[in-house]
Amino acid sequence: MKYYIISGEASGDLHGSNLMKAIYRHDPQAEVRFWGGDLMQSVGGTMVKHIRDLAIMGIVEVVAHLRTVLANIRLCKQDILAYKPDAVIFIDYPGFNLRIAKFTHSHGFKNFYYISPQVWAWKKGRIKTMRRVLDKMFVILPFEKPFYDKYGVENVEYVGHPLLDAVADFNSGHTADEFRRQHNLDDRPIIALMPGSRKMELRKMMPTMADLASRHPEYNFVIAGMTLLGNSFYKPFLTSENVTLVYNQTYLLLQSAFAGVITSGTATLEAALFHLPQVVCYRANALTVAFAKRFAKVEYISLVNLIANKPVVRELIQEDLNKNTLETEFSKITKDKNNRMTMVAEYENIEKMLGSQGVSDKAVLSILKTLKGTK
Repeated sequence: MKYYIISGEASGDLHGSNLMKAIYRHDPQAEVRFWGGDLMQSVGGTMVKHIRDLAIMGIVEVVAHLRTVLANIRLCKQDILAYKPDAVIFIDYPGFNLRIAKFTHSHGFKNFYYISPQVWAWKKGRIKTMRRVLDKMFVILPFEKPFYDKYGVENVEYVGHPLLDAVADFNSGHTADEFRRQHNLDDRPIIALMPGSRKMELRKMMPTMADLASRHPEYNFVIAGMTLLGNSFYKPFLTSENVTLVYNQTYLLLQSAFAGVITSGTATLEAALFHLPQVVCYRANALTVAFAKRFAKVEYISLVNLIANKPVVRELIQEDLNKNTLETEFSKITKDKNNRMTMVAEYENIEKMLGSQGVSDKAVLSILKTLKGTK
């Protein structure tokens, strides 16, 4: 079979790489062409476009890069027509992927969506398009299938969350002491700083995180860096002796850390699965956030709180993310033992809610069954 996979962000690259591994397990002769990142590239197949050229979010940012976005859409359409895949698999990234899904549906290709767009939060108008153009959708959050059932979207399958597999497959064989030695860290507790994966996101988050580190010399602050951005991007924020930058060791960092200050996104759930006490932060373009507040229909922004449907972790958003509030919440996750224990107990409940492992295999087997049924 020939597969065409489109992911547009770092989290999609992670989930796409595990999906590709499952494809090759169940279809050893598979041909895969994809839009993704280093993780997907390490599995095999042929890369069309790297995520470093695709990670654009927010209304203002998309408008500013509109010419690039439209050029990527044209390239993708032309490439799919030339490749003629048996299956087109979309991973989240809805602004781009749903445009392509309409095109591929009109040309008779089989469309599969892995990891649903967050239409339960906003842009419910997309549901009509999804119902019309998708042959099957795999959802990863427990409340998503009932949501789609309510709107009459058929062929929706809950497979569990792929991070369960990613974390379970992680077997570093390393201890926190070995991580310290590798990065020349002393015995001060490690605080994981996870500022995000997009340049625009990072520029808004890193000054606040660096300032926190400068006020707490009693800790080692370790930034989970993105290789594609390079040292020069992070250098302005490495101003304190207790701040270290590491690349491609996110799970080792989460495993070794005492607490985390984390930008909202997939990383919040990754931290929870490693039972790491955290405070969630988010700051974006003011217009983008104002628009989201006007139209979003959810109470929380972090995956941890969304799944639990209650405030397990504190979320500091926009004006709430300042020196004083971050200091208060940081103290709670580092010095308040009861708060730390309660948070970890809630993490364990969330893990149970996410289902069982083998998520990528479930999705691939379902795709193959659908494809064979149409041959």
